[in-house]
Amino acid sequence: MHRYVLSRFKDKELAEDITQDVLLKVHKSCCSDKEINNINSWLFQIAHNASLDRIKKSNREVVFPKSSENEENIWSELSSFLEPLLDCLPESHSVPLKLSDIDGIKQQEFANQLGLSLSATKSRIQRARKELKEQIKSCYHIEVNKNGTPISFELKDNCSLQTDCDKKE
Repeated sequence: MHRYVLSRFKDKELAEDITQDVLLKVHKSCCSDKEINNINSWLFQIAHNASLDRIKKSNREVVFPKSSENEENIWSELSSFLEPLLDCLPESHSVPLKLSDIDGIKQQEFANQLGLSLSATKSRIQRARKELKEQIKSCYHIEVNKNGTPISFELKDNCSLQTDCDKKE
């Protein structure tokens, strides 16, 4: 069983860890009254499932590389432009987006405050994100590295954001 797991991951320590998980599951199931017809098949099925669980778990764990001071400055500069861009959105979209993504308030909480259903609030937030993304694309050229981290940005000459914002008011 250990060789099977090792052949999947090519990492001895990880294979030992998963094999240990399998043995713990086997030990727990020994106390149950389930009848096992084919022990080899059953063991390999547990090993397979434990391997898949580990893969899923590792895919959910996002490791952010340490950012340099320059990256921090870029993020800081970019974030300073979000507030004016949000002000260009219709208030019915910008308020839920600000409350959710900037202020960090739970969606259900401010849905109640605004007198909206949770579903309507989520829809407004999604629409606002989509509109904000379009505004960013139309007004800024953002250069990113291979990890998708912004490394530079500049305002496009043909940005019509200011005139568009004036029309909405």
